[in-house]
Amino acid sequence: MNKETTNEEIGENQEQEQDQAAKAQEQLGELVKAVFHNGLVALKTHFEDVEGQVVNQEVYGPVFMYQVKDDSDNAYVTGFLLRELVARFQSGKDPASWLASFFYELMKTPGGKMLPRPPASEDEAKAMIDNVLVPQCMAAVREEFDGLDVHVGLQWHNEYGPVFESGFPEIKDGNNVCAVPLHLLLTQMLLNRDPSEIIIQGLYNIRKEHGLES
Repeated sequence: MNKETTNEEIGENQEQEQDQAAKAQEQLGELVKAVFHNGLVALKTHFEDVEGQVVNQEVYGPVFMYQVKDDSDNAYVTGFLLRELVARFQSGKDPASWLASFFYELMKTPGGKMLPRPPASEDEAKAMIDNVLVPQCMAAVREEFDGLDVHVGLQWHNEYGPVFESGFPEIKDGNNVCAVPLHLLLTQMLLNRDPSEIIIQGLYNIRKEHGLES
């Protein structure tokens, strides 16, 4: 009897877990649809020709890809992660202008700009990180904080693996380092985004925390 009861309880628990998982998946699907639609509507306030699609990225989940065309019919493409779009739409800080700003930046490249070709192997990914991504981020950080003593380099994080680390040795008490996983920075670069923006924003946040920025 106990065995039968136990089996029944296990079955009920499994059904409840399946129902919860299905409900969570349904809610995620509705959120993705709403965010994608909001993105299209927001961009159409700045551009006439806007297209988009949602692709699923293994590590970061839904990625929202948008394409706009300029007056010469040149196409520009970039992408956004779900969490950053949700945060921007909930902030009330003019998400349409924020989204459009990425395309205005891309439009400084004449003739259009499609997504970079992703690396086809681990060797290609490593070469892209070593020869393009890391030097680009190092140069951007040093330029942004020119005149300040700023540390830049690569480190290993037990949870996230290789990270790009940057910080201010002058700050002795409390957090003085910003570390961003290399795979996140590479994802940003492959979405036609400037990967150094995450690092630079993190460094400004550190300086503000220590009263070094207004």
